Amino acid sequence: MPAVVSITISKSLEAIEKEISPELSPLLPFGPRLEIPEEAIDPQGRVKIGGGSGFIVEKNGIILTNRHVIIDPEAEYAIITDDNQKFEAEILARDPIDDVAILKIKAPVGGLPIVALGDSTKMELGESVLAIGNALGLFKNTVSLGIVSGLSRSIRAAIDPIHMQELRGLIQTDAAINPGNSGGPLVNLNGEAIGINTAIVFGAQNLGFAIPINAAKRDLADLAQFGRIRRPLLGIRYLTVNENLKAKLKLPVDYGAIVINQGPNAPAVIKNGPADEAGIREKDIVLECNGEKITSEKTIQDFLEEMKVGDILNLKVLRKNKEIDLKIKLAERK
Repeated sequence: MPAVVSITISKSLEAIEKEISPELSPLLPFGPRLEIPEEAIDPQGRVKIGGGSGFIVEKNGIILTNRHVIIDPEAEYAIITDDNQKFEAEILARDPIDDVAILKIKAPVGGLPIVALGDSTKMELGESVLAIGNALGLFKNTVSLGIVSGLSRSIRAAIDPIHMQELRGLIQTDAAINPGNSGGPLVNLNGEAIGINTAIVFGAQNLGFAIPINAAKRDLADLAQFGRIRRPLLGIRYLTVNENLKAKLKLPVDYGAIVINQGPNAPAVIKNGPADEAGIREKDIVLECNGEKITSEKTIQDFLEEMKVGDILNLKVLRKNKEIDLKIKLAERK
């Protein structure tokens, strides 16, 4: 618990007022100007707009949290430790795919307490876990007990007020997770973090989800070696094929991933990307990755999760009823 921190999110009053839509201004309760109580504004003219959790994983002040907790580039983030010390947070990296971010604070002499990192591949269904975090942004270091109630779950979650993202490979737990818990650790009974609490299902009971800690360990290793998080890029947009999509699009197969345009600014094949250079075309159906079928249970993204920048991905592609084999060298996602 001494290594679990609260993250406060603040913004200047001026920035908040600029974000209020002119169309909504007449509907505000105090007229066209946003009225914020004086006591909510700190001496620097900032207003607290939210909060989350995180945990220290290296004595020099490296902290893990969720990307969605620190997604606003205009906000300022502060770290409050268990003993009520306040630190300015430096954002070192945001994972472009998984809901993981890495922060740093200036560690005092002697270093900081840390949470040991476990191995999320060794989790067992039904094992006991604790979720720790800043529940509702009000109750610091709240601890709840539950079990691992599901593995390799997939959900769609809001990463900001506008955008949704599919999160895959999640740990499901019935340990109580509330708004503000995001970014806190899910720990086993050895005191090791096996996940990062990330999402809840509103309207449900005892349904919480955590990012497996091994995803964060990979990001920490990238940061130490390259100074940034490196995630592989294939360079296509696709829909995973199932029975329904087969019938709807009159496809010849009920598995794989069809390469398809998803809007005016979302071409099927990213120009000059690895897939483009390897010859992938729109309406191709990618049947296999590295000799294994692509299905709803194991999508292309699941294969990429297991690979690194520079790795070779072997694809079997169906094009106009003819199967072809392609080798693609994965680039770095920018």
